[in-house]
Amino acid sequence: MANQKPLSHDAVMEADNPAIQAVDFHHPYTPYSIQEEFMQTVYSVLERGDSSVGILESPTGTGKSLSLICASLTWLREYKRRCFEEGMKMEVADEDEPEWVIEAAKARKRKELLRHREEMEKRLENARKKEAAMKKRMLAETKGGKRRRVEEGGLGVEKQDDEEQFALDDYESDREADGASKSGSATGGLSAETLALMDKLGVGYGKAREEEEEEVEEEIKIFYCSRTHSQLTQFINELRRVKIPPALQPEPAPVKPLLEEEFKHLTLGSRKNLCINPSVNKLRSATAINERCMELQQSGTAADKKCGFLPNQQNQPLVNDFRDHALATIRDIEELGDLGKELKICPYYASRSAIKPAEIVTLPYPLLLQKSAREALGVSVKGHVVVVDEAHNLMDAIAGIYGITVSLSQLKRSRAQIGQYLQRFRNKLKGKNRVYVAQVVRLIDSLAQFLDGKAGQKGEMVVEPSELLAGRGVDQIDLYKLMRYLQDSKLARKVEGYIIFAEGAADAGNAAGKARKPDGASEAATPTLQHIQSLLVALTNPSKEGRLFYAKDPETSDILLKYMLLDPTHHFQEIVSEARAVILAGGTMSPMADYTSHLLSYLPAERITTLSCGHVIPKENLLAWTLSKGPTGKPFEFTFSKRAGREGEEMIDELGRAVLNICTIVPDGIVVFFPSYSYLDTVIKRWEVILEPGRPSIWERLGKRKSLFREAKDAKVGAEDVLTEYAKAIDGNQGGLLLSVVGGKMSEGINFSDRLGRCVIIVGLPFPNIMSGEWKAKMSYIETATIERLEATSEGTPSSRQAAGKAEAREFYENACMRAVNQSVGRAIRHKNDFASIIMVDGRFGKEGIRRKLPGWIRDGLVEGCEGKGFGELMGGLGTFFRSKKVTS
Repeated sequence: MANQKPLSHDAVMEADNPAIQAVDFHHPYTPYSIQEEFMQTVYSVLERGDSSVGILESPTGTGKSLSLICASLTWLREYKRRCFEEGMKMEVADEDEPEWVIEAAKARKRKELLRHREEMEKRLENARKKEAAMKKRMLAETKGGKRRRVEEGGLGVEKQDDEEQFALDDYESDREADGASKSGSATGGLSAETLALMDKLGVGYGKAREEEEEEVEEEIKIFYCSRTHSQLTQFINELRRVKIPPALQPEPAPVKPLLEEEFKHLTLGSRKNLCINPSVNKLRSATAINERCMELQQSGTAADKKCGFLPNQQNQPLVNDFRDHALATIRDIEELGDLGKELKICPYYASRSAIKPAEIVTLPYPLLLQKSAREALGVSVKGHVVVVDEAHNLMDAIAGIYGITVSLSQLKRSRAQIGQYLQRFRNKLKGKNRVYVAQVVRLIDSLAQFLDGKAGQKGEMVVEPSELLAGRGVDQIDLYKLMRYLQDSKLARKVEGYIIFAEGAADAGNAAGKARKPDGASEAATPTLQHIQSLLVALTNPSKEGRLFYAKDPETSDILLKYMLLDPTHHFQEIVSEARAVILAGGTMSPMADYTSHLLSYLPAERITTLSCGHVIPKENLLAWTLSKGPTGKPFEFTFSKRAGREGEEMIDELGRAVLNICTIVPDGIVVFFPSYSYLDTVIKRWEVILEPGRPSIWERLGKRKSLFREAKDAKVGAEDVLTEYAKAIDGNQGGLLLSVVGGKMSEGINFSDRLGRCVIIVGLPFPNIMSGEWKAKMSYIETATIERLEATSEGTPSSRQAAGKAEAREFYENACMRAVNQSVGRAIRHKNDFASIIMVDGRFGKEGIRRKLPGWIRDGLVEGCEGKGFGELMGGLGTFFRSKKVTS
């Protein structure tokens, strides 16, 4: 928030509730009133504890990240200080002792408690000094033309020159699902050696140094997660701006109390983000990297073949150095990887040693939301604070993490690969290996046979697991045992590795083939058997929790088998029940009913706090309008049925005339969001038609008003390239009209601030396809769950419960649509001095049920009675609005 004034540390916020003591949140700028309200709400939720949840909405551009940092870390340090003082009181509370004895005991206890903290702070300060010297040396080497790199020699890189390495080890385990296995599902498929290593690093840090005889204590901390590492990097940059006094002042007390103390921050990532072994990280696929890493740790791997960066007893001092350096400086994921390269220690494993003493840990969604990922990282949220940013994606993110898609072509390719593998190793397969590989073949054949039979059908259809397992002999397979076998035997990597080896051997004798295949191309693909292994988990899940579908891919015509998680409640409930408190924050959390009614339905109302903040802009900087009619009076209602035929073409023409007129009034950039890529294509094709001989088409006329740009669905056409050209046109005073899609690349994470977005137009309501298999299943699930809940509490009659179930499902459907709209609308206004107009083109936007699902700041900006006004009144309103800003088209 560069336009805010710096705030001195002694400035104190006046709390709205006089019962709550005013808190200095140490905001680096003078906070806006909505920021104060936001921070106070976060603080109150964390203070309450008891697995409380706060659902907070603060529009993008209102300094949400800084507010989260200031509120949560201020609370954290004050809480630690109170715990310290209360702990001392409990230790020395004996009224019979003389006062001088009590004071002496207090002093002794304080000294003892402070010793650990001071030792850690000294180590961190030493690490900072080393860091400064290291940077100075690296700068000198760079100027001298030297280049540092990680050598591959001596890393235990196993050469791929012996096909015998792909043979399966003898497999005798036939334990039941509830018994222990080499790497059962509870361990996430990790080897015993890996689990032992992580246990060692997560619980204790060894005794490599005499001064570290005692185990590092667990600090209460904040786990902050967002969708991507790029968003986490933005958060980390904001974290560097904030300075907060330490929880405890050093002993002896300084003349002036310390006004700040560096945050002990750690960012966590996957092996794909942090692996520094060149022979492993070149594989690019996360699955391939994970399995290759674990292979290099197996007990059967020769010592000289193992990864040389892996923490062990001999390099424990390096792990301790890594921990101190990681916590001494606020680093993003790339900087953490660079630290590992500099110290020549694996940052993926060594970072475990920094989790316990950290105050704030940042990590992407999958590493927090997936239980197996938390266990693999050694992360426990028990008693800690969890902050989920960009939480409007939360339910979809959980469903995406646990969802699986397998295509018919993948099944056929996997079957062919196993056939090729068997040709080479059939005679070496013995006992259980022979039995289980035969089961894998039968299962793949059954799945492929089912999908092959659906090639001519259209749409998405729900399928029962029994239909997929109807092949010969498949009903006799114990899926739980088969899953365990695939985990333990590493069949997927063995088969994939052999295929890569065989292709490489074939290319070695063919120079043209060698030139044709880029290095690492095969390794980049996730093993197709891995998809099937994940699908087995879905086949054994209770049907109430999720659904299986088959559908045709519209782009490739391939038949897809998909598993969709319908109820994310259970997976998130594990986090909420363990954490002290959870904050769900986002720029567009409205409508919030989905979180309270579905994701958190098990929580009593008093443990949920909701807040929807206004915007930082003055009210006169926003003009919001719902437009129901075009320039000729034709009504706008972009329902699916009315988009077709002659009526649909006339409505598109009317929309074109409306956009043409708006372009004459609105300066600089206009962004138009359509409900889908297919409808955007339909609109452009219609606008390109010459309606009257001798007169240019609507598309040509638009091009004379502003430079035209469109978002492409094709991934090859980068959104960044389109945005760059769009910005150039606006900077060159040509103006720009960007046609985009709700839910597309431009609708999230893109800033159309200032001249880039003086007007956002939403065309229609982007309802999902209610006839799709996925949405049929979602609606059916919510309807059934609502009825069961009412039956359990004996509420209403059977017919009223049925009606309530249908209403709840419809509400969920509308909420999904409006959350997408709100996300797109929020692209325009990004800071206090920004201004823009928002035009929602569809008569349905005028309905109260839809309007109340808009964020409060947009509802407040709606022109009163606009739903009943004509197009001419909109043009007048736009003209007055932009003249008041002293800008014209």
